[in-house]
Amino acid sequence: MARFYVLLGPPGAGKGTQAKVIAEKYGLVHISSGDLFRENLKNETELGKLAQGYMARGELVPDDVTIAMVRDRISRPDCKKGALLDGFPRTPAQADALAAMLKEFDSKVELVPLIDVPAEELIERLSGRWTCRKEGHVFHQKFNPPQKAGICDIDGSELYQRDDDKRETVENRIKVYTAQTAPLIEYYSSRNLLVKIDGQKSIDEVTKDLLTAIEKA
Repeated sequence: MARFYVLLGPPGAGKGTQAKVIAEKYGLVHISSGDLFRENLKNETELGKLAQGYMARGELVPDDVTIAMVRDRISRPDCKKGALLDGFPRTPAQADALAAMLKEFDSKVELVPLIDVPAEELIERLSGRWTCRKEGHVFHQKFNPPQKAGICDIDGSELYQRDDDKRETVENRIKVYTAQTAPLIEYYSSRNLLVKIDGQKSIDEVTKDLLTAIEKA
């Protein structure tokens, strides 16, 4: 039977890094909702055109369009063993739709790991990022500082802070995530599917804890 997992975690928790490792280890497809949207928009699929229409009007893309994109993706042959979902579902209503969809494929969500990191640490991680203008190399004022302040070690171009990485933006992103995801955390907790992983540990330790949780599921 195909195995499906939903990976939860706030911005800066390291979901992308961990998703890659888990997907490779178990032969799963990593389905990021952001990548899924970009793929549909780029390929100008019917769903992509539908989504584009809403986005052009500044409206939220309705659940049924997002769900149809996910359905299309998991029905492809490369998802035969299952998938790791990242960024979907975002709400209990989407979680219900996912459960119904997977039932049609004779599958279900096996486990929902939540990479848990306190807000203050997330702010430090994200708001310390600086990017070089030329090639987009990323530095961090605490964890990976450049040899010379404000200058990229690799190509010598100026380092700048993207709007997304500014402290006030980061704080807002975390607030939005917390407000949106709290009901989803409750949804999966009440179904005994949620497992909290301490995201303050090293990358390798977080990977080890995730793999242990999946093996136990």
